[in-house]
Amino acid sequence: MDINAESTVPSYDDVVSRIADDAQGFWLEQATSLIDWVTEPTQAVDDSNAPIYRWYPDGELNVCYNAIDRHVENGRGEQAAIIYDSPVTDTVRTITYAQLQDEVSRFARGLSDKGVAKGDRVVIYMPMIPEAAVAMLACARLGAIHSVVFGGFAPNELAVRIDDTAPKAVISTSCGVEKNRVLEYKPMLDEAIDIAENKPEFSVIVQREEHRCELGENDVDYAELLAQTAEGIGPVTVKATDELYVLYTSGTTGKPKGIVRDSGGYAVAGAFSMPALFDLHPGDTMFTASDVGWVVGHTYIVYAPLLAGVTSVLYEGKPVGTPDAGAFFRAIEQHGVNVHFTAPTAMRVVRKEDPDGELMKKYDLSSLRAEFLAGERLDPDTYEWTTKTLAEATGRDIPVVDNWWQTETGWPIAANPLGLTRFPLKPGSPTKPVPGYQVEILDPSGNPVPAGEEGLIVIRLPLPPGTMATVWGDDSRFISSYLAAFDGYYLTGDSGYLDEDGYVYVMGRTDDVINVAGHRLSTGIIEAVVASHPAVAEAAVIGVHDDVKGQIPRALVVLGDSAEAADPDAVIDELVALVRKEIGPVAAFKRVDIVPGLPKTRSGKILRKTMRELADGVENPAVPSTIEDRAVLDDLESVLARR
Repeated sequence: MDINAESTVPSYDDVVSRIADDAQGFWLEQATSLIDWVTEPTQAVDDSNAPIYRWYPDGELNVCYNAIDRHVENGRGEQAAIIYDSPVTDTVRTITYAQLQDEVSRFARGLSDKGVAKGDRVVIYMPMIPEAAVAMLACARLGAIHSVVFGGFAPNELAVRIDDTAPKAVISTSCGVEKNRVLEYKPMLDEAIDIAENKPEFSVIVQREEHRCELGENDVDYAELLAQTAEGIGPVTVKATDELYVLYTSGTTGKPKGIVRDSGGYAVAGAFSMPALFDLHPGDTMFTASDVGWVVGHTYIVYAPLLAGVTSVLYEGKPVGTPDAGAFFRAIEQHGVNVHFTAPTAMRVVRKEDPDGELMKKYDLSSLRAEFLAGERLDPDTYEWTTKTLAEATGRDIPVVDNWWQTETGWPIAANPLGLTRFPLKPGSPTKPVPGYQVEILDPSGNPVPAGEEGLIVIRLPLPPGTMATVWGDDSRFISSYLAAFDGYYLTGDSGYLDEDGYVYVMGRTDDVINVAGHRLSTGIIEAVVASHPAVAEAAVIGVHDDVKGQIPRALVVLGDSAEAADPDAVIDELVALVRKEIGPVAAFKRVDIVPGLPKTRSGKILRKTMRELADGVENPAVPSTIEDRAVLDDLESVLARR
């Protein structure tokens, strides 16, 4: 069953049926048809250590070879591999597969000459520049395990990750560049290394023209290292079960969890997902507006596009302000992008600044075939605005594809699989489970619930290839955090339901389900109703303590620019009436606060838990280190403290 053979593309039902009948055979076929192996696997999944499963246990490969070298060998050396687009530095640079092979192999040689070898860890602390992808791929070439830390993380958070992985080296840069400032990385790196107990042996620093830093005795200049390395190094063979990378979840308390991704399963999943989910094939172009510090950036900026022979746009900028709300659409036109992938928050920000899509309409988007949105729940209002505005700008119906997944899974759990079957879209749903994921809904006792009834979203084991192998250095934590709640299942931590057509609806984290006078209600459902009001640009609904009802919903609302003339009190009254009409008086929805902004992580997720704890008067509320702008949260504290 070759999903890359466009003349014989199977349907979604064909693939799901095949996996149900013979999962081993199906995933072995994908492995042998999509990936080049040094030693071809004869077994798909090893269940001998269940509930921990390993994929392709007897296979051997190199992921970097599959992402770069084989395309050069097959005549694609002059095709663009990465297009670096940086409106903050006014730079656009195209890197072909041949050029990428040269730089990655020479940088890998430089690291090898300094002692980095198979199994060593390397921490990468960089902004969205091509050298970040080069560093990741160079580690993969050597069989070293990379751990990318989001650029600009505070020194203490970086130190925690350095201590946990005990890296041989750190790869970083002199600075990050934003619209109105330059963020110096070297002082933060130096402080982190000073704090850390497990000191790296050396650091490699990419010097940027916007700010050049002073190097210490254990620092190596990236450009000088390359200049001293005339010959590259070949790819090192690793086991499919060997670790490719460790990526940390942003825990609010305690030690963060290092999500371990293996080499073989991840390569197969990434290569499978490009044609199956995105309908992307060699020579196509994908623009994922995320960051390599997040899982979306790992999978859909670096690995999956390159594994599939697709051109990847690596974008250093924002959806607005670099220079305006047309930034994404300028890049889509300029680079002939076929699939654009960003977060719902980005589209809400674009809408707030350009509610009628006038800037979008300035650009030729004829190359665009689909818009993917993920990273948080896609509310129906944002989905409908994006769909409508893209149609007005292009004169075509562009699929707006919600997709739901997690750092832990590495690739989508649920999506509309454009390369298999294009299902009718339903606002509020990421459509159906991706083939390989057996999604079920259970009640707190572990019993299945009927279609349409909300419960805990779980996935039957084994998870498909490409998902987390374990927690770095801690199998018991992997089991206790994810696998112990219900025998034979992975606990997603999200609540939701499956409708009668098998569509998945993700309503929020399980702690976002509130109990109002004995009635269990999802804040996600209330939030969707609030967000549908035309005056609302963004909304967050949290459950807060109430002496009588136990919990009640409270909405924090940001008004859109077009609503400036609106009477805030009138909007509040309309929102209360709207929720009463759509959900009913059982919601006990009365409290709405109009606020200038909502606190978010750097990846765009709203800090609902933090706001809930502030509203409930919790001492030392959990504030993720990934917070985008602490001042926004500080401004809200007095509002949230009001009972």
